[in-house]
Amino acid sequence: MQAHPNVIAVQDALDAAGAAGSQVIILDEAVHTAAAAADALCIEVGQIANSLIFDADGEPLLVLTSGAHRVDTGKVAQSLQIGRLKRATPSFVKEHTGQPIGGVAPLGHPKPVRTLIDTALRQYEVIWAAGGVPQAVFPITYDELLRVTAGTPADVA
Repeated sequence: MQAHPNVIAVQDALDAAGAAGSQVIILDEAVHTAAAAADALCIEVGQIANSLIFDADGEPLLVLTSGAHRVDTGKVAQSLQIGRLKRATPSFVKEHTGQPIGGVAPLGHPKPVRTLIDTALRQYEVIWAAGGVPQAVFPITYDELLRVTAGTPADVA
């Protein structure tokens, strides 16, 4: 699985961005939820950066939210002045990220995706994000995640 093209793309993007210490690892089993990922890593569910792709008036929006809560789509849409913000279909996610739902990484996409990063993640020394497939994850700090994604800090819950 370490040789999967998505995993390689994510690791290459991390390396190119100079994300020191962020190495994609492969878990024994796929982790499709924040709770499953937290259990596999023996960490708090809030340390998981859920990667959620939304359809924002036809454009992709990636929201990296703490696994401890849900995105308030109305709040996010209003703050970004988006007319319609809805959960993206699996085909929309794949088209814009090249990655499957459950494994969407914050980077390593065919082209940059507008990204919001939940300020609730700031409280953790290390957070974990998906690595391109449901079995892959990597550790990163909040500040590094902001930097490597060119993301915008946001209160999304």
